[in-house]
Amino acid sequence: MDFGDCYRLLGLRAGASFIDIKASYRRLAQQYHPDINPNDQQAKDKFIALTEAYKLLLQVIPPPEVKAKSSQPPFAGEEIKFKQPEVAKPVKQKPPHLSEIEHQLKWKTYEQLQRFLQAKQFPQAISLAEALQQRLSNDAEVRQWLAISYQLWGRSLMAQKQMLKARIYLQKALKTDPLNRSLWNQVQRDLQRMETISASS
Repeated sequence: MDFGDCYRLLGLRAGASFIDIKASYRRLAQQYHPDINPNDQQAKDKFIALTEAYKLLLQVIPPPEVKAKSSQPPFAGEEIKFKQPEVAKPVKQKPPHLSEIEHQLKWKTYEQLQRFLQAKQFPQAISLAEALQQRLSNDAEVRQWLAISYQLWGRSLMAQKQMLKARIYLQKALKTDPLNRSLWNQVQRDLQRMETISASS
């Protein structure tokens, strides 16, 4: 189950607040609770799925009373080791006027994004980064993370010989973060490599 599925199960849009998630879960959990629906296997399955979705979202969306950590974790893109040509490294920027909740949400989501990228679960990484980008649309770092996720998925598709789809995601990387010169140069090299592969096949 990815984060998009979690939001859909709870009847919410991606990036919903902790309060909305909690309220929706309580309402739906009460509706499908096994005690209220005895001998109803579908209701029981729905209740279990709702609970799993709720728990998963709580891992990245902190409650309002939790204060953000005083120190901001660094972007650890260099921790991810790739044998292919280097990935564009984000330029660390301090985002303006982030609330404590948004600040903690951003870095909790980043940690999950790192895990998805390390496991090469690129569709899940993209879904997560897109949801965060919708919530923090003016954050330059989040925009870079999403662009890099697109680039990595494009490279993976290229390795699978899905050239048309790979081109789409590489172009999305450029459109997402058009001012990132390092990313632009690397994606151009990826596109040239794609042309070479296509010509030789």
